Amino acid sequence: MGQSFCVPAFFYYLSFFLVAITVISASGAIDPTEGFIELPFNRTYYHIQKPYDVPEDQRYSFQNGVHKCWVYSTDKPHTPTSQTKPRTEIAIQGYNYSSGTWQFEAYGYVPRGTSGVNIMQVFGASPPQATTFMLRVYNGSLTYYSDQVLDQDIYDKWFQLNVVHDVDRAKVKVYIDRNLKLEAVGHGGSSHTFKCGVYAQNGDSQCMESRWKQIKILRKI
Repeated sequence: MGQSFCVPAFFYYLSFFLVAITVISASGAIDPTEGFIELPFNRTYYHIQKPYDVPEDQRYSFQNGVHKCWVYSTDKPHTPTSQTKPRTEIAIQGYNYSSGTWQFEAYGYVPRGTSGVNIMQVFGASPPQATTFMLRVYNGSLTYYSDQVLDQDIYDKWFQLNVVHDVDRAKVKVYIDRNLKLEAVGHGGSSHTFKCGVYAQNGDSQCMESRWKQIKILRKI
């Protein structure tokens, strides 16, 4: 699957109970894009957020249709004034939304050893929260924030991800390989956008990497 910029590392994983979400077992694959229209998507519709003191090509590549994002736990944040942890993220631009139902679709890949990291988010929420949804990886498990496991074995394989955000009903649905895995309550906010890549969280590995292909942005008709 190409060279990984990260070496294996193992970190703890903590699981907590969250009443605001429902984790759903596999119940048959469906097409979550039915009733949606696909919007144009190319380099003009995203930019790369990466450590501010390194060139983009030292933390991001796009070859043969695959976006590769990697970052180190010792990296700087994405701006000199930011107090957040290191990240290399594909930040969608031009499709910020405040109403309606929107969807992110892509194929993701996380190499073994990447842990303590967010790989996809719905940015925007009511303070003090900053995000409506985060998809993280802890020791090979794909989780909703750090609370609920959606897939226990995500390393070294491509998976299809669909995240549906119904702003008006304050609902988020997450599909893995077209199986509904999560229904969660939204976190408010007046403007939202999608991001994917790697964004360090607590317990982050020394190097974090994710890969993405066939990224699509869709809106419900």
